[in-house]
Amino acid sequence: MNATTSFFTGFQFSDLGFLAEAAGRTLLISVISVAAGTVMGCIFGWALQAGRWWIEITLGLVLDAFRSVPLIIQLILFFNFFPLVGLPLNPFFSGAIILSFYTSALVANVARGGIEAVGVPMRRAARSLGMTYWQDMRYVVWPIGLRAVFPSWVGVALSVVKDSALVSVLGYVELLRASQILITRTQEPFIILALAGAFYFALSYPLSQYSARLESRWKS
Repeated sequence: MNATTSFFTGFQFSDLGFLAEAAGRTLLISVISVAAGTVMGCIFGWALQAGRWWIEITLGLVLDAFRSVPLIIQLILFFNFFPLVGLPLNPFFSGAIILSFYTSALVANVARGGIEAVGVPMRRAARSLGMTYWQDMRYVVWPIGLRAVFPSWVGVALSVVKDSALVSVLGYVELLRASQILITRTQEPFIILALAGAFYFALSYPLSQYSARLESRWKS
């Protein structure tokens, strides 16, 4: 009887370090996914806006698939596909790759909206001043479009931080997975989930605050 009950132990101070380490893993995979997904999403958004009709249709279907299929299904399918072709990936890389493409699908529409937010007369004025297409994009479209869609991008980034919890289904010990491990051992779900929520808040709050300050600076 003692051997059975000794498996369960109360919450200890070292468990807080375990959660903090898992929060660091959540931050790592989120930063990589948001950074890579933003770069790809900007390229895809430009292609959707400026590309030929067949590029728009083909790329649009692919991006719609990433947006429409539940993320957990994408993770499981991708993680189990590569071992079948002899290229196994660990949970971190599998999760980072899928999260990056998932983020790019969301950012693509944001980037496309930012480009379209710049009026045609303004772009014609830039070209009449002798700017090339790429100078127009760099000095006119992107600076103005960024301000227009920056809040939407922040929303995408915060969503990815929370969606990174789904990578736990692959065995990656991020914040949610670490919480499940501790709940199983301590049988104290309220304390563990409250701490996990506090860590998620600590990861997301600086980004939301920084974005708010940046927006207010732009307005002034």
